Amino acid sequence: MHEILVLYYSRQGSTAALARQVCRGVETVAGMQARLRTVAAISANGAVASIPDEGPPYATHEDLIECRGLILGSPTRFGNMAASLKHFLDGTSGLWLSGALADKPAAVFTSTQTLHGGQEATLISMMLPLLHHGMYLVGLPYTEQALTATQSGGTPYGASHVAGVSGHGTLSAHEADLARALGARVARLAARLKHEP
Repeated sequence: MHEILVLYYSRQGSTAALARQVCRGVETVAGMQARLRTVAAISANGAVASIPDEGPPYATHEDLIECRGLILGSPTRFGNMAASLKHFLDGTSGLWLSGALADKPAAVFTSTQTLHGGQEATLISMMLPLLHHGMYLVGLPYTEQALTATQSGGTPYGASHVAGVSGHGTLSAHEADLARALGARVARLAARLKHEP
């Protein structure tokens, strides 16, 4: 089995709910499985929170190296990714120097409180470091019917959730469909690329 790293940060459960659906999508592809990881919360003064007793483990650079692809998720913070995820990505310059992530597929997902809360800007902010790493970005095409039917989250840039519509951590059917579709698309591309870590 080959793995896709689903790496996210979540405070109120919405991004975590999307991550679980992304994992389900990855695992619909033969020979692929999801590796679910999170990152530590960073306080305003830069202190890292202690390791929680439950939930997925914190990601390491080895997770990035070992996996065939990456799907990255964050809540929106003023149209940008959360500081905790940015802090983790800022520490990957050694992987950039070695080209460890080059030619692997990647995708992004996010959650916001409001419909116009900066989802697309956040998704693009997460894409930028992935482009610098030489990854292939995967989005959601309009052949996904849920993309035109959704009344809440979902963009061609990546899966998303609007918490103000259905509540934190409660995805609409369309949001869940699109998160699974994103996971499956990255897993299918990773299987075709046959990238050797």
